[in-house]
This record gives sequence, structure tokens and C-alpha cells, in this order.
Amino acid sequence: MTSSPTRRTVVVSLLGALGLGATACTAAGDGAQEGGAGADAGFPLTLTDCDAEVVLPGAPERVVLLDSAPVTTLDGLGVLDRVVARAGSFPDGYYDAELTGRLAAIPMLSEDIDTTGHLQISQEVVIAQRPDLVLGLPDGVTREGMRAAGAEVLIPRSYCGGLEERASMEMLFEEISTYGAVFDRTAEAETLVSVLQERIDAAAALPHGARTAAVLYASAGGGPVYAYGAPSMATAQLDALGIENVFADTPQRVFESGAEPLLAADPDVLIVLHEGTVPEEELLAELLGDSRLDPLRAVQDSAVLPLLFNFTEPASPLIVDGLERIGDWLSAQEQAG
Repeated sequence: MTSSPTRRTVVVSLLGALGLGATACTAAGDGAQEGGAGADAGFPLTLTDCDAEVVLPGAPERVVLLDSAPVTTLDGLGVLDRVVARAGSFPDGYYDAELTGRLAAIPMLSEDIDTTGHLQISQEVVIAQRPDLVLGLPDGVTREGMRAAGAEVLIPRSYCGGLEERASMEMLFEEISTYGAVFDRTAEAETLVSVLQERIDAAAALPHGARTAAVLYASAGGGPVYAYGAPSMATAQLDALGIENVFADTPQRVFESGAEPLLAADPDVLIVLHEGTVPEEELLAELLGDSRLDPLRAVQDSAVLPLLFNFTEPASPLIVDGLERIGDWLSAQEQAG
């Protein structure tokens, strides 16, 4: 882990990440500065977002959220008031009462989520909001279509595909630094990174025991079960806590997993991610109702933790909330065991 980066460190980090090409979401601009020191000094700003070059003429003023993950980043930077509409799943469990209230005041375009957790929305509905920036790229919405309507698109680096390196908390810090540059809030980004680093260090200091874990995504309605590998922020969370992800040698961020790989790995604990569209008890009953999973130590020991999806993926301040929840749960189990 590193401490909060200075402004120079942030800019060097972003420029260096540009060399990652298609896998990176990074920023570079002429005269990038501390937030609040001048509205246009860091613009136009050129970003490499997955396989696309994005040019922002100025800090966005009309943002449409097609993904719940950026909410706490935007809030931490003080720019959530620039969101004019949202779509997707925004469970109350992610936010405190004050933030939940502010989100509720933002018009909702669609809550249609399929069984694999993907938003269903038409591009025309998004364009009607006249955004200059769209965060998220669900099926049916394209960069080209949004650009023709005067909006650019950014998505979390975790969703770019083609990631090969093992995830780390540095990916979270880089994501926040990029948003700081996008919204001309560099100083606020540095402060947010510093606060999150302190929380990560505190969670890591708790006793968790020498354990192994598998992180799964359970599709609603008894659909496929997915597991998370090396490039996932799930691995970064477990690494920070000193817990081994049994699928950390798998190069895919997420992959479909049947019972056999789980039985072979036999993790001590299971962390089950979900979208909050069905009660957790019902979700776990569907997942663990398969008798083939009965031999798992985690099932026998009732060491199964359900967790809302954005508490682990993609990189946002919510994953530090998730890290603390996982750490507290593991620590309680360690003390009880």
C-alpha cells in the first residue's frame, strides 16, 4: 500500500498508465491542477478508456449514471449534484440515509436488471437527458451513439476486459485520481485516497486467521454461478486482509464455475455477491440447495457471507466498505472459532 499521492505523483501515475493501452482508463491534460483553482485549466482532457480515446472539452456538468459503482466516488469528490439521471440497481444497503436521500432525488430512467445483473435500457432514453458524460456502458448503448449526441462514455477499468495483472488497491486509487482529473477535483481525489488508505490499513490490522476463500456471484433465479480470479478487486480485498483467494491463479476476472472447481478448492469461506434484487436468504437457499456443495467446509461451517455486488466490484470507495465488512466478519469468526 502507499500513502496519499501528491499532485505530481497522481499525474505521473496517470501518464504512466496510458502506456497500458487498451486495458487502461487514464487521464492526461495540459496544465492539470488542484480542484477549484480554475474551471478550464486542465482541459481539454484526453483519456484512454478501455480501447477508446475520450476527449473532454471541460469538466462535465450533466452526468447520467448507468452504473451504481461511481456514486461514492462522485460523492467523495463533491460532484454528485452533476448527475441529472440514473439507471440500474441502487440498493439502500450501499449508502447512509443522507446519501440515499440525495440519490432518491435523482430521476430514475430504468430499474430493469436481467438475471446476470446487467441493466436493460435504450440509448434513446439516455440521449434524451442531454448528458455530456455517461458513466457505464450497458448493452444497447454505444460510445458512437452517445458521442454523436454530444456525450462521452467512461466505464470502470475492471470492466474493460483483457486485464492480466493481479488486482491491487492501487487500481482503486488510480480510478479515483482519474475521476479527480475528469471533474477538476484533484485535491479532493488526493484527500479521498488518503482517507481510504487509512481505512484499509485499519481493516488489515484485525485478526483474520490463515484462511482461504472463494468469491462467487449468484445469478438470480438459479442461473449460473460465477467465480472471481486474479484481475478482480475481490482478490485485492482478500490480499489486503491476508486471505488467499483459491481462484487467484485464474487469469480471468470472472468466469463461470460449476461445483467441481469449488469442491476441488474447498475454501474455508464463501463470499457470495449479489445485486440485492432478491432476499439474501432466498439467494443463498438457491445457491446452497445443490447437494453437491454440501461437502464444502464453508457450507458445513456456515461460513458464507452474502455481500452486495458493488462492495467488491468494480473499483470504487464502496470496495473499502466491503473490505471492512469482510474483515469484521472474518475477525468475528476467528474470535468465535
